[in-house]
Amino acid sequence: MKKLLLVLLLIATTSFAIESKNERNLEMESFKKPDDEAMNSMNRWLDGVFSLQPHKPNYILPFGYQDKNYKSYDTNQYKNIEAELQVSLKLPIAKDLFNLGETYYLVYSHQAFWQIYIDSSPFRETNYNPEGFVVFPVLDTTSIFHMRSLKFSIAHISNGQGDTSEVQYVDFANPGNRSRSLNYFYLEGTFQHDKLVTELKLWSRFPENGALDDNPNLTDYTGFSEVRFSYFVGEHMFTLMQKGSFQTGKGATEFTYSYPLQNDVYAYAKLFSGYGESLIDYDNHITKFSVGFSFSR
Repeated sequence: MKKLLLVLLLIATTSFAIESKNERNLEMESFKKPDDEAMNSMNRWLDGVFSLQPHKPNYILPFGYQDKNYKSYDTNQYKNIEAELQVSLKLPIAKDLFNLGETYYLVYSHQAFWQIYIDSSPFRETNYNPEGFVVFPVLDTTSIFHMRSLKFSIAHISNGQGDTSEVQYVDFANPGNRSRSLNYFYLEGTFQHDKLVTELKLWSRFPENGALDDNPNLTDYTGFSEVRFSYFVGEHMFTLMQKGSFQTGKGATEFTYSYPLQNDVYAYAKLFSGYGESLIDYDNHITKFSVGFSFSR
């Protein structure tokens, strides 16, 4: 119960931080000499205005239930109930270098799976996903599904674990190599028809030396393609994602729902079924329902 209260306190703190402005109660009208540049700079600092923008949904889901317990590779016995956090931010760094209206971004996404309902509350898995991409706007007024943009990205995803393939474990539950990582690039097109937004993504991994590849069969479970539909009904937002491999028949489906509560705080629910929920479990089929709050969509 104390852990859940801590999570709720974090949510409330974040919600309050979104509304907070000049908590220092400083006055710029009292400048001895007029300085518009300094006043503008101070205003941006006090208002927390900076160039970081949300990328993927930023959320905290205190309750996530799946149909079976997670594998435990240490003395902790992981339960089938856990919390999940995601922080995902992007920074625009350049624009219109080729006079095509394109924008260049650096991105960092961080997803953590937190076993807050067991002793010591360990993080079961954490995934780190930096990337850089460029987005080209597209003016399409002829087709039913208007193409709005085209994105090209180079990315890396890892769980931050070192190579443990040579480690001798005493525990019978030998995890083998717990390191998971992938270098890849993808092409994504965004299409719009009225209130329906469709994102089609195709990706490929960069070739790696077989002996150095931590997870050579990962794409057998995640595939090389993904489609995501986002639909709006009033203030309600629904998304449906499907990814997978046509060769192996494996993949995953994810459904999310969000509704604004106040300012930039949303009620958020997610249903995931399939492979690749996290890197450590990429080859385990998981069906999981999670609820909580998001701070972007």
